[in-house]
Amino acid sequence: MALEGRDIIGQAKTGTGKTLGFGIPLLQRIDLEGNRDKPQAIVICPTRELGLQVATDLERAGRLRGVKVLAVYGGRAYEPQIEALKNGVDVVVGTPGRIIDLSNRRDLDLSGIRTLVLDEADEMLDMGFLPDVERIVSAVPAKRQTMLFSATMPGQIVNLARRYMTTPTHIRASEPGSDNETVDAIEQHVWRAHPLDKIEVVARVLQAESRQLAMIFTRTKRKAQKIADDLTERGFAVGSVHGDLGQGAREQALRAFRNGKVDILVCTDVAARGIDVDNVTHVINFECPDDEKTYVHRIGRTGRAGNSGVAVTLVDWEDIARWQMIDRALKLPFKDPIETYSTSDHLYTGLQIPAGTTGYLPKAGQTREGLTAENLEDLGETGKKKPEGRNDRDHGKPRGDKSRNDRSRNDRPRADKPQADKPRNDKARTDKPRAEKSEATKQRSEASQGDEVAMKTEKARERRRTRSGKPAAPTAE
Repeated sequence: MALEGRDIIGQAKTGTGKTLGFGIPLLQRIDLEGNRDKPQAIVICPTRELGLQVATDLERAGRLRGVKVLAVYGGRAYEPQIEALKNGVDVVVGTPGRIIDLSNRRDLDLSGIRTLVLDEADEMLDMGFLPDVERIVSAVPAKRQTMLFSATMPGQIVNLARRYMTTPTHIRASEPGSDNETVDAIEQHVWRAHPLDKIEVVARVLQAESRQLAMIFTRTKRKAQKIADDLTERGFAVGSVHGDLGQGAREQALRAFRNGKVDILVCTDVAARGIDVDNVTHVINFECPDDEKTYVHRIGRTGRAGNSGVAVTLVDWEDIARWQMIDRALKLPFKDPIETYSTSDHLYTGLQIPAGTTGYLPKAGQTREGLTAENLEDLGETGKKKPEGRNDRDHGKPRGDKSRNDRSRNDRPRADKPQADKPRNDKARTDKPRAEKSEATKQRSEASQGDEVAMKTEKARERRRTRSGKPAAPTAE
């Protein structure tokens, strides 16, 4: 149906190949004989990492046909993207913000779009992205093919999507007799853990015998960086992806993770949707997800393409009610999570963790090259000014952290500030101005005293009195 140009709403579990589900029909419908000065297809993604991954997959699939694919997203310089658009591009994959910017600059012409795709459509049609999506939809031709794909598709999102589509067909791919949104190949563990003991639990889970690559999800950027720093001190090879990092540092961490130079990626929900990395065997939710959609997409980073995986969720005491809502929505058997500590027996037996494992990785297990082994690419990042005194070693750290050079810069003597051992140039001053100043002050003082005397000796002004509106009789003095 997609090859025929019909509008489609596609829904399937994570890791089942939705990218090629819309990618192959999109590539086949590109007219290689017509006008190729304007893009013929556009794919909108919610995150930069997903946009780059989709563009890479489409470029690989369309290489034999000679289809030109371009990824446009924020954090990179405009010039290379504008130059590629001038040379001619068939498919544009990007985030809403950069697409709108290029369109407003008239560097991206959307008048030739024949196919519009919203990847992770439930996120794109959420209230945060909806105004941007509407602006893009209004800029493309009304006569087009529209395809929406996601693993989760609530009913209200489907109703909203029909506004931008023409008699769409809703296709839901699932196994016969399976109503669960999660993949059956994922082994799920949900534990109630104490916040102060979570890092110890995570450090032991990461030393399970069958673990290869692992992803740890958190709610906030600061928590993600703190976990990454703590695990690095414990001997693990860790990378992080969150909003406080520059785009170059985020792509460096993902490349190091894909290449195996680091085996642990700590991230926020920017990496929860669509990211496909081979050999991810463990996913850890350091905190309870916000809702069932977030939970499904997070644990979907493992157990992809028929492989098996392990998902561990640590729930705080105050998040029990939130977790029970997720459990009820997804029909999971974890209504009351088991209370778990780093010394609990079921932690070791359930995940095949060797007995006697501590919270620190032994020297024999520290075999990864680390994040610094991956080159940091200069992307000409936009909207970010490099602070003075910051060298390349500090690039990629969170903006809130001060490097050693930044701290030491405050301790250096300033050139325009006189030093303690340098004599002050007081001889240039003379006593003459002081004397003149004192004489002028004396004269002003004498003048003010004279004015006071004059005011006292001046005759009081006669006052005209009235009584009931009539002149009063003069009073005797």
